[in-house]
Amino acid sequence: MFTQKDGHDDHGKKPSLELIIEGKKFEWFEQFITGKQLKELRGLPLDCELFLDIVEPWKDDAILNDETVDLARPGIEQFYIKQKLKYSIDGKNFETDKQYIKGSQIRRQGNIAADFQIYLDNKQPWEDDLIEDDEIVDLARPGKEKFYSKKEITEFIIIVNGREKQWNQKTISFKQVVELAFGNYQENPNTVYTVTYAKGPHQNPEGSMVKGDKVFVTNKMVFNATATNKS
Repeated sequence: MFTQKDGHDDHGKKPSLELIIEGKKFEWFEQFITGKQLKELRGLPLDCELFLDIVEPWKDDAILNDETVDLARPGIEQFYIKQKLKYSIDGKNFETDKQYIKGSQIRRQGNIAADFQIYLDNKQPWEDDLIEDDEIVDLARPGKEKFYSKKEITEFIIIVNGREKQWNQKTISFKQVVELAFGNYQENPNTVYTVTYAKGPHQNPEGSMVKGDKVFVTNKMVFNATATNKS
């Protein structure tokens, strides 16, 4: 169905269309070609991300395996794959041509036990990011992403209304904050509770809570709760 530029043309007088894949020129004797055929033509893995080079300021097109491209348009179509992105997990190096990776994939690749947490190393003085299993990380940010694991911490000191409290769960609910602040939670329509927090982890660094809310906890996280009687 195809021949390289320097090969023998066995298609008689049928016109050929030129295309370039990853810097190498090919001839194709059909008007259309699929993403799968493009990858096979250049010997690329089928799970890599292939792009069609588009003139600026338009964004380059990602070409899926079952997607077709019209090669008869003016000019020579050029295709490329993105440069592999490098990252490390607990000091072991990995690379991928996918821009995003989930926390669960990092856990599998790094063979990280379920009772260990995954962190993304950030430059000082910034706090390292805790990566949950369902969280997605962009590997295309500047620099090489470095992930590491450490035993999960479930014993915290939190500060509620100026007093230190021990807490041994990864999250805390609105009701639990109120109970720590006042000793109990009154299901009374005349009692209105408000809760705010600060110095939290990156999932919820600061904000307010309402009934039913739950937030992630980190050491020395600060909570302020008030109770107002409407009667």
